[in-house]
Amino acid sequence: MPEQTGTPAQSGSASGAGSNAGAAGSAEANSKNEMASRLAQAEPIIRSNTLWALGAGVIPVPVVDIAAVTTVNVKMLRELSAVYGVTFSEGLVKKIAYSLLSSIGVIGLGSAIGGSLAKLIPAFGTTLGVVSVPIISAAFTRALGRVLVMHFESGGTLLDFDPAAMRTYFKQEFEKAKVAVANMQKETQKSTTKVA
Repeated sequence: MPEQTGTPAQSGSASGAGSNAGAAGSAEANSKNEMASRLAQAEPIIRSNTLWALGAGVIPVPVVDIAAVTTVNVKMLRELSAVYGVTFSEGLVKKIAYSLLSSIGVIGLGSAIGGSLAKLIPAFGTTLGVVSVPIISAAFTRALGRVLVMHFESGGTLLDFDPAAMRTYFKQEFEKAKVAVANMQKETQKSTTKVA
């Protein structure tokens, strides 16, 4: 007979450890599946609201365009909060958005406000505003969505979001978003041209 090296209780605990490792692996796989599912829901929300912000930025009436973009951002963050099961607060969302808006710098902020107000000047001002405001608005919306998704994925909520700690990451996302929005704008123009 082969010699046993442990008692039946010891060999049973070894198989129990194996099943615990299997359960941990299964929980990790479920967590990855849930994350992938949430991201699959979040990306279309960010994309559609980025397009809405692009359109809202074209509104020819100064300040109304900025109000419309703010409404789009609040709507997007409400939708993302629902995906992640995070309690939504419109006042808190606006504070987060305004705080991150200040992080794009005086030039970016000045371009958005100046572009909006430039729409008051007939012809040239309207053209300038219709070109600059949509891109900045849509890039801001996309970057805001990306930053909040990253925060929610790490287990954060709107209550523990620290805009000061996220400014560097937000600036990086904003720069990436400007390129992505320019590409989205080209795609939209191509599809509109094909339809017409």
